Amino acid sequence: AQGLLESGGGSVPAGGSLRLSCVLSGYTRSSNCLGWFRQTPGKEREGVASLHGGLGSTTYGDPVKGRFIISRDNAKNTMYLQMNSLKPEDTAVYFCAAGCLSGAIWPWNRADFRLWGQGTQVTVSS
Repeated sequence: AQGLLESGGGSVPAGGSLRLSCVLSGYTRSSNCLGWFRQTPGKEREGVASLHGGLGSTTYGDPVKGRFIISRDNAKNTMYLQMNSLKPEDTAVYFCAAGCLSGAIWPWNRADFRLWGQGTQVTVSS
């Protein structure tokens, strides 16, 4: 298995924007299972956004609907999470995920993913 390389995290004031990137390699370049998750200390890892690579369909967690956009640049083999109108409660470590485990069913959940990025910190100040 190959890992995923994330970048783009940082510290921004409330109302600002960030774009996270996740470089895909190997078989994950053609994966139907694509997504972003986030986690804070003491809490479960929660789904932020998911994308079906074949259908182009997307889903978003309720807290980020209307503010975040998941996308993929096939030519660059890179998946993105555009985060707009950031709020302090968006502060978390963000993880990209790709690759379908056997039995994965759309809409994806965290148990459907084979590979995970190393995580990148996003901090939003009030």
